[in-house]
Amino acid sequence: MPRLVRVALVSIRDLALTAGPFVLIALALLVAAYFVLDPAPPRRVVLATGPEGTAYAELGKRYAAELSRYGIEVALRPSMGARENLRLLRDLKEPVDIGFVQGGSNEDERAEAGGIVSLGNVNYEPVWIFRRGKPLQRLADLRGLRINTGVRGSGTPGITRRLLEANLVDRDELTREALAETPAVVALLEGRLDAAVFVSPPESPMVQMLLQTPDIHLYEYAHAEAYSRRFPYLVPVVLPRGVVDLSRDVPREDITLIATTTALVSREDTHPALMQLFVQAASRIHGGPGWIARAGEFPNDRPGEYPLAKEAQRFYQGGPPFLQRYLPFWLANLIDRMWVALFSIIAVLIPLSRLLPPLYEFRVRSKIFRWYRHLRQIENQLEDKEASREDLLAALDRLEQRAFAVTVPLSYTDELYALRQHIDLVRARMRKP
Repeated sequence: MPRLVRVALVSIRDLALTAGPFVLIALALLVAAYFVLDPAPPRRVVLATGPEGTAYAELGKRYAAELSRYGIEVALRPSMGARENLRLLRDLKEPVDIGFVQGGSNEDERAEAGGIVSLGNVNYEPVWIFRRGKPLQRLADLRGLRINTGVRGSGTPGITRRLLEANLVDRDELTREALAETPAVVALLEGRLDAAVFVSPPESPMVQMLLQTPDIHLYEYAHAEAYSRRFPYLVPVVLPRGVVDLSRDVPREDITLIATTTALVSREDTHPALMQLFVQAASRIHGGPGWIARAGEFPNDRPGEYPLAKEAQRFYQGGPPFLQRYLPFWLANLIDRMWVALFSIIAVLIPLSRLLPPLYEFRVRSKIFRWYRHLRQIENQLEDKEASREDLLAALDRLEQRAFAVTVPLSYTDELYALRQHIDLVRARMRKP
């Protein structure tokens, strides 16, 4: 091997051996920070939706498609509706992480959020009241009718009950059914029901069909503003004229409705990166115009029944994290979650790094200085006359050969040559008579 290459390799080896402990400490701190901060989100998340065939179920499929772009599997958990979704989220034995919840579904639950945070409001869900035959003039006209008030586990029965109570209609004054959306629509069309209440977004296929079915009339809320004052989770909304079918002018006039707001909620301990991905997905899924909402109205961070998650608040205030706009999600998330730890580690390592130059210098110079011990022994033997001059000269020659084989970086060759000069000085002293 050429001497120049050997010198370079030895220099690299010395540097590696000197900096090795420093690098190991840095790696150990990084690994510890990684496990403590847990920056990588799980690859699977469970989303509680709603009954099969409803708007909730269809929305769940869109979220699954959005998050699949990041390698995250969204397992859809069908449920009876918002109230069951709340129960699933609160039950630690259930694997559900995120779900859709209607405003007002929590009124009969514990007052506190119970470990649930909101990722934002995602759409309006009007309280649709359809009657077969003739239109309703007021809710009190439901007395004596056969009416579907919603399946248990959804938020519809609770909202329907509170609306009827506000209009002094007792439950005993009507015949109630607890059917899911699709069976209720079938029963209404077949005449087995006189009226049906649905709390669903306008995107619901069943709602869209009923809005275009002859002899099925939608109730218009004359006191929409009053309902919103009495029930804070309800807001007045308008179904614009012609929005259902422009060619047939359906509906033929603006219809005032009341609506609850659906929120995307999560367990408080769900991984922050997953929360961030779901909020970003919500902006793409719900950000466009709808039959009731204008473009950009959803998702939003308006105050609701659940505290807003920090990751969601971060998105609504500044959009997606800066690094995610330019880097792949996994790398941006890793840096975003680890940068505080990285700066802390750097702050610890900077003082330690000042020890590296003197340690490196000591290691290189020790290759030269250790031969001075042998040189001193030879010189002492000369003074004490413990050996013959011929033997000492031979020992000096062997020492010089070993010193000549020492390889050090060029910046330290002056000390190597100094060693050789000192060997020559001792040799010259031995040769004096």
